[in-house]
Amino acid sequence: MSRVCSVCGKGKMTGNKVSHSNIKTKKVSAPNIQKVQIEENGKVTKAYMCTKCMKGSVKDGR
Repeated sequence: MSRVCSVCGKGKMTGNKVSHSNIKTKKVSAPNIQKVQIEENGKVTKAYMCTKCMKGSVKDGR
């Protein structure tokens, strides 16, 4: 399984790194994905979650 957020589905993004002379090379930017324990239906399971979703879940009280 790739490192993708189990809540929002956020994963790696690709783009171009553009130099001063306008030469383009590929770059990959990855979100801050952490492995956390979450409770689903009374069961504790491990899942990958981005820090933005973690911050939102703390605010929501999940």
